[in-house]
Amino acid sequence: MQLDVASAESPTQEGRSWSGVVLRVLVAWAALFALTFREWTRMAHQWWNIDTYSHILLIPAIIAWLVWLQREELRKIRPSAGWIGVAWLALGLVVWLAGRALDINLIAQAGTLAAFQGAAMAMIGTRASLVLAFPLFYSSFLVPFGDEIIPQLQAITAHITTWLTVASGIETVSDGIYIDTPAGLFIVAEACSGVKFLIAMVTLGILVAHACFTSWKRRFWFLFACVVVPIIANGVRAWATIFIAQYVGAEAAGSFDHIVYGWFFFGIVIALVLGVAWRWFQRDPEDAGFTAEEATGFLAIVRFDGAPTAMHVGLAIAAVLIAFAVLVRLV
Repeated sequence: MQLDVASAESPTQEGRSWSGVVLRVLVAWAALFALTFREWTRMAHQWWNIDTYSHILLIPAIIAWLVWLQREELRKIRPSAGWIGVAWLALGLVVWLAGRALDINLIAQAGTLAAFQGAAMAMIGTRASLVLAFPLFYSSFLVPFGDEIIPQLQAITAHITTWLTVASGIETVSDGIYIDTPAGLFIVAEACSGVKFLIAMVTLGILVAHACFTSWKRRFWFLFACVVVPIIANGVRAWATIFIAQYVGAEAAGSFDHIVYGWFFFGIVIALVLGVAWRWFQRDPEDAGFTAEEATGFLAIVRFDGAPTAMHVGLAIAAVLIAFAVLVRLV
């Protein structure tokens, strides 16, 4: 089997090789973008206009940074096309088409991102895809999600808040998300559910778990903290608002809560979780991910992927895109 190692080429040839691949990826993405334009506009609207998803605006820069960290390993690999990416592209478009047919944005958008991942994998090949496995996976977080768990988070927040309010000696009558106290009736609204902080914290936690840990046990406990701590902290924040309201009034306490909630609270939670976990970090982000040698070691995957030419893969991608462009008109 021919080794796919860039050291066999001169630096100039290597640069030209990667430049051509990047150009082909961009062309495939442009065609995909045109096909899935509706999903991208809806996602962009959510990123820009809904606070729950504003953290997603940072993810493209994070992905670029993750790819940049792997630049030395990528230089050791001669990019080559692969069929696994074409299969992932087709599967993503099946999911995308199903989402459109069912009119479920989450499914359609998830399929859209999978299709983009597949197009990139098809053009850069199996070894390069393994080196970039985490950046490719992390791009999935461009899909806005979390609204589905808001009712459950409201109920949990209300339960924590009620328990703390009673424990602090305040006369309390609660009914679900409604908490009645001498200072007034408080409602754990959707905006107070904590979903914004939870989703952002999980997104950050997965990045840190990959970049800074090698032990799956430590990753599990860190991600567990990234879920539990924001939920508990949000309940404490809601209780603090009710507690302060008993002395300054509900309106003043609500105004203070919005300032703290928006500017300081999430930063404090992040600092708390990262600060406690810092002593157990096992590596620097530069050391995360597969090396070129490790990627070459996955011989079964490499052999299964074959060695198609870039032209064959390009034609296959074009055929898939045309087929789904016709299908979407029929749905």
